[in-house]
Amino acid sequence: MEFFDTHSHYNDEAYDEDRKEIIEQIYKQGITKTVVIGYNIEKSKKALEIANDNEFIYSAIGIHPSDIGKSKEEILVQIEQIKKMSFNEKVVAIGEIGLDYHWEKDNIELQKFAFTQQINLANELKLPIVIHSRDAIMDTIEILKGTEIPKYSGILHCCVLNKDLIQTGLNTGLYISFAGPITFKNTKNTELINIVPEDRLLIETDCPYLSPEPNRGKRNDSRNIKYTAQKIAEIRGKTIEEIAQITYKNAGKVYHI
Repeated sequence: MEFFDTHSHYNDEAYDEDRKEIIEQIYKQGITKTVVIGYNIEKSKKALEIANDNEFIYSAIGIHPSDIGKSKEEILVQIEQIKKMSFNEKVVAIGEIGLDYHWEKDNIELQKFAFTQQINLANELKLPIVIHSRDAIMDTIEILKGTEIPKYSGILHCCVLNKDLIQTGLNTGLYISFAGPITFKNTKNTELINIVPEDRLLIETDCPYLSPEPNRGKRNDSRNIKYTAQKIAEIRGKTIEEIAQITYKNAGKVYHI
């Protein structure tokens, strides 16, 4: 049984002491593909470095809404740097990009600008996008409806269980990815996982964050993806092997691997 972890952060400082060992271990335990996701210039470079050093790892590069800077000019400079990095064959997406109103709400228009500009870049480069949306559901929906989403599609990463967001994502051709929070005991609306068609379903860890039950609160890594797969299998009346196979195939399609 093989898994494709569509969203990981082995470029995070949480792995500085044992990155090589963890990467070796996840492969041995059946995670035979993963995409390391960038979220600013430094971490995008690190994601690409890790991908170049490991045959089974790929990278996404982009500017997270929390790292966009203080002006449109600063955003455009960063996007030009992302563009220069994008021509490496290990780059498979632009991301993670999007909106995050959890920590900061005084730069909403700037976040929207960075989001749409990076969608435009993805269109230019013919790459899919990886979308982050936190406490910004309605504005995310508005942008998805009003912007040309890449013909090469994209992913609603760690998608919240909101029917309108999921349906809008599906209507715009996106894949829907679920992570550890769907396993939490207090999680509601897990039945919404059933509205995602089989050919649009993905799984991820977002490691080192969002460890699923039974490891909630601990540092996450791709070996925990089996718990998310098992939860989806239970909800959809499938076996974990079927979910692993379905999501592996879908991940290869959206990332064109």
